[in-house]
Amino acid sequence: MPGLCIVEPHQGNCHAINAAFETALAMFPAATKLLMIDDDEIASPDWLERMVGAAEATGADLVGGPVLPEFDDELKRGLRRHPAFRPAYDESGPVPVIYGCGNCLITRAVFERLADPAFDLKFNFLGGGDTDFFVRCRQAGMRFHWAADAVITETVPQSRTNPRWLVVRGLRVGAINYHIEVKAARTTVARARLLAKMLAMLPLSLVRAGRLVVTEHKALIALHPMTVAVGSALAAVGIEPQPYKASKIVP
Repeated sequence: MPGLCIVEPHQGNCHAINAAFETALAMFPAATKLLMIDDDEIASPDWLERMVGAAEATGADLVGGPVLPEFDDELKRGLRRHPAFRPAYDESGPVPVIYGCGNCLITRAVFERLADPAFDLKFNFLGGGDTDFFVRCRQAGMRFHWAADAVITETVPQSRTNPRWLVVRGLRVGAINYHIEVKAARTTVARARLLAKMLAMLPLSLVRAGRLVVTEHKALIALHPMTVAVGSALAAVGIEPQPYKASKIVP
């Protein structure tokens, strides 16, 4: 199969994704469906068929599928239930929204309906531009479907199973959630409600963490709701991780 590689000169996650989709739309004007897979993932042999089949059978605007982790350290298998690695849904069918673009199908009509650029550059270095994109699709009334049998596997190195990485991941999720909700809170009253929600999340996260300790028996999983709540609070005062910002540009 012929392919093409492009170089996006601007640094940032959303710059790269926008460049990929814009190039695909321009190079393949007859294409009605565009799919995305990350560079550390491997599609199952029937992945493409099942994703396209789900879109055609349901008429959904967007289709998502599971990304199942493959740990290089077998001792970390218990982390499969961690929100960082667990798929959003277990069964195929209509869903309210999907969250990540590591396994997704987007119809051409979606790009025609959303503002340009599709992925908001505000999320360039934080990440989460895909979640924001899908939330805006939901707000525009587009339909989502989950294809549980369209499986992709992802290689998870040890660097992504250590406590520091998982804590930063939770802080990122919290910051992403905050920025998405701020965009939707257009009035003073709405922003006041968002602030109240953030303050309430901190003590509630302790309750959720306690429940997860009992059900999951893993401290790293139980810690996740707390780091998400803290991440939202820190983002409100301008403190957030920026994993997609290179510390040094190599010529």
